[in-house]
Amino acid sequence: CLFFYFHSLTLIKVENIFNNRKLLIATKHSKEKVIAPLMTQEFGMHCHLAENLDTDALGTFSGEIERKLSPLEAAREKCKLALLNSDFDLAIASEGSFGPHPAMPFVPSDEELVYIYDRKNNLEIWEANLSTHTNFDAKQVKTRKELQEFAADIGFPQHALILRKSSNDYSQIVKGITTAEGLQKAFDELIAIGEGVYAETDMRAMHNPTRMMVIEETLKKLIQKMKALCPHCSRPGFAVTEVRKGLPCAQCHFPTRQIYSKTIRCTGCGFEKEEFYPDGLQFADPMYCDICNP
Repeated sequence: CLFFYFHSLTLIKVENIFNNRKLLIATKHSKEKVIAPLMTQEFGMHCHLAENLDTDALGTFSGEIERKLSPLEAAREKCKLALLNSDFDLAIASEGSFGPHPAMPFVPSDEELVYIYDRKNNLEIWEANLSTHTNFDAKQVKTRKELQEFAADIGFPQHALILRKSSNDYSQIVKGITTAEGLQKAFDELIAIGEGVYAETDMRAMHNPTRMMVIEETLKKLIQKMKALCPHCSRPGFAVTEVRKGLPCAQCHFPTRQIYSKTIRCTGCGFEKEEFYPDGLQFADPMYCDICNP
């Protein structure tokens, strides 16, 4: 990843500070399967999995351990714990959140955040990605038939299931169920001590291929940020920090809610520039205008 800048008549070659570095991957849920190949391909990194790292201590999707940190804070903490007593100076982690889509309450969503911390250069870069591509779901069932229908809907057995007595009972919980025999056994044991069984998708990355795909999409966006160097100081992470709406309508020229400009800023030296018409359009289609199409 070499970048070139013109200074007067001199061509200056700038190498990305992430090239050929050792990278510690802070996960216990097999995310290295998507992280390591991409980071090796894009930066020539030498990737290693953090050993004996219990990220579940920061909270679990199934709820038996409360998640108290924000996704960004949790990813930071994962990297901090991974680097503790380590000779590595570069770590990466991700954190996911699941629930109703903020703009479409009846549609489930997966918001993934991937974060990289460079202790050597005192630099952190992250990228978040909100996706409706998820099988996040849960249901209280009373019969094997109901359970089998739910399992089919979420893509079992390629996607694992979690069973427990009820949505707020964590006393008995069976995770990572990936076989019909295991599903039946867990159901029979739980239904014998209650009136129903609470079934949910296991959202841990190693048990959810759909989620792993969204993590990969998010990582690719992060990589683009890591490759974007500040024109002033060459620091990675030269990225959009502010979006300004108000692209004029092609018919009445009234400002619309379409993007008019983006501000790109360096977190290191503070250099910034405003990019007008970032989508290549100088006017918005009247269908997006509150005056022409109220």
